[in-house]
This record gives sequence, structure tokens and C-alpha cells, in this order.
Amino acid sequence: MTGDEKRMLPGEPGAVAERYARRGAADRYSPLRPEVWQGLQERQRAMLRGFATRGCSDLGSLRITEVGCGHGGNLMELLRLGARPEHLTGLELLPERHAAARHALPAAVQVWRGDATAAPVAPLSQDVVLQSTVFSSLLDDAFQQQLADVMWSWLKPGGAVLWYDFTVDNPRNRDVRGVPLARVRQLFPMGRVSAQRVTLAPPLARIVCRWHPALYTLFNALPLLRTHVLAWVAKP
Repeated sequence: MTGDEKRMLPGEPGAVAERYARRGAADRYSPLRPEVWQGLQERQRAMLRGFATRGCSDLGSLRITEVGCGHGGNLMELLRLGARPEHLTGLELLPERHAAARHALPAAVQVWRGDATAAPVAPLSQDVVLQSTVFSSLLDDAFQQQLADVMWSWLKPGGAVLWYDFTVDNPRNRDVRGVPLARVRQLFPMGRVSAQRVTLAPPLARIVCRWHPALYTLFNALPLLRTHVLAWVAKP
């Protein structure tokens, strides 16, 4: 994204674009790294248990929108799990990520670029609205609430926000902040929240996996060492 493009984005979306531009190389998030693929698999298992607990055995019937779809990885995962491409929508703010997602995903998947609060998603049209580490990149409380309200408006009764994000601040990165579970409940006051802690703290995971990848599972057995929450926020 060019400097001119960043300046064209107002308010918090523009600030998010600038903060992302400051980030370093993304190789530490490569799925070839043992701490990354183990975290991805853990999150996927937790998500699948959530679908099963809610009586869903076929994702093909669900309409799902992801806020901040990045390069399209989560949407591709949903496709592999049986979601239909014409029922999936990805929303992405950053043009380079939007372009990557559009290139990677089937043409039938809608991939929209821009501020998610202005996305053309019809009210009461979605079964699941997914966000993965988006809200921790939003430092403006009012914009967080605005986005949460819009996501909630998209959901059908009986639908749910599928939430994955970290809960603790990163003292080395002022461009993000943790989103505690109490804040999730504040953002969705009408929702029924069920949640579990997942994901071994990434700095610790990188250290222990340098010793041996199997140590991820050992350390992750201690819930206090998990820094993320996977939550379902159900709409009555």
C-alpha cells in the first residue's frame, strides 16, 4: 500500500494500514515452522469441536464471512472442510493481502477490499462471521465497537461470531493489544459466549520448539501458558 493510499483511509482503518506497514518479515508465521503448524492444528481442532457441539456436520449449508481474511488461508481451510465457495465471503483492508486472497481462492468466493464496516454484506444473512486476530490490531475502542456491531447485524438469529484472538498485551509491540474475554462480552452484549483458551504463548513456543517440537504439546498442557481464546458468540 502506498503512502497516498494510506492517507485516503480515514480514522482507525488508515491507522491499521500504517501499523501493518511497520511490521517486519512474516517468516515467523510460516506454517512450516513447528510452533506455527501445531498452533494451527490446535485451533482447527477446537473450531471443529465447536461446529460439532452446535450440531453442524456439514459446512456446505453455512454462509460464512471472514473479517480480515488476509491471504485467504482461513477461507481455504473452510473450503477443505466442506464449505461451498459461493457461500463464503472474505473482507480485507490491505490491497496486497486482498490481491493474494483473490489469486488463491476460487472465483466463486467473494473477496471484497476495504473497511469492513462499509462492506456490502446484507443484514441477517450470515450463519458465521469469523475474525482471527483482527480486533487485537484495532487500538480505537469506538471503532472496535462499531465493527462488532456491524458483524452482529450480519448474523442470522441462531448464527454466531467465531472469534480467535490473543488476550494479553505484547510489551514488545505497541501496535497491538490483547482483547480479554471480558471485552469480547462487552463488544457483543446480546451474545451467548462460550470460549476456551488455546495456543501456547508464541514467544515461548518458538523457544521450546527449537529444543524439540514435541515440547509444544507438553508446555501447552498448562492453560496459563495459552495466550489466545477461541470463542463462539451465539446470537439468540
